[in-house]
Amino acid sequence: MNNSLGNSARLFGAGLRALLVLTLVCGVLYPLAVTGVAQGLMPDRANGSEITSNGRVAGSELIGQRYDLPLEKGQETAAPDLKWFQPRPSNGLGTNSVNTQYKLILSGATNRSGDNQELIDWVTAAKAAVVEDNSVPGHPVIPSQVPADAVTSSGSGLDPDISPAYAQLQVRRVAERNHLDAGQVEKLVEQHTEGRILGFMGEPRVNVLQLNIALKDLVEQ
Repeated sequence: MNNSLGNSARLFGAGLRALLVLTLVCGVLYPLAVTGVAQGLMPDRANGSEITSNGRVAGSELIGQRYDLPLEKGQETAAPDLKWFQPRPSNGLGTNSVNTQYKLILSGATNRSGDNQELIDWVTAAKAAVVEDNSVPGHPVIPSQVPADAVTSSGSGLDPDISPAYAQLQVRRVAERNHLDAGQVEKLVEQHTEGRILGFMGEPRVNVLQLNIALKDLVEQ
């Protein structure tokens, strides 16, 4: 009986020591080491790839934002604020149904096939809206000019970038709404267009948040 109690006590002690050692190594030392290395080598990425404007964090270059007008009474979906460059669509992904205190857009794809009528109707309506919103006197937009990323969400629904074609499509509307010369706004787009990674991976892109911050700075000059 005494031997059994002694063995149990030794096993308990060994297990407790293993738990403490693993907690110290995996729960304290390893996270501190990884955090220290990340902060030392790539502090910008370690802190969320933050984008600042006037000394304040405006968002992350990795997560898209909406640029909408305040929601009016009776509206279910806010209208876009057309003085800003607009991102890819992020609707159609469903809303948060667990914590109903907040109305959040879920990250995820629509998971609808190309011949799904709901998706077809959604894309058709989105294209019509892009044509209407971006047509200015003397410079109408025709449906064939609307790029795919203007009417479809990305796989995550949170894509921070748009194609240079979609950014260029918005230039005249943004210039008119902000009382700027279209050439000035077009130059902003060119300055914020990034090429393929290492010259061959991915597609050319424009970060919408960075572009809108530059636009804000231009308007305030």
